Amino acid sequence: MSSFSNPHYMYLFEMRSGKQKLAYGQSPEDALDILRIRLSDTEMDEIYTDRFVKISQRELQQHVSELG
Repeated sequence: MSSFSNPHYMYLFEMRSGKQKLAYGQSPEDALDILRIRLSDTEMDEIYTDRFVKISQRELQQHVSELG
């Protein structure tokens, strides 16, 4: 089955440092699972898993300075 049949979205998760972590997935939970593959446990502990906003690719440029 094509991956285009399952839409993915971009999510910005708040971090304890005040920055935001960009993730993508079919849902916020899926996006966090993808981050868990890429990041260490220590890095994951810095992310507030319940504080996020869903953004479009078009909006991404507006948030570049907030990424950490």
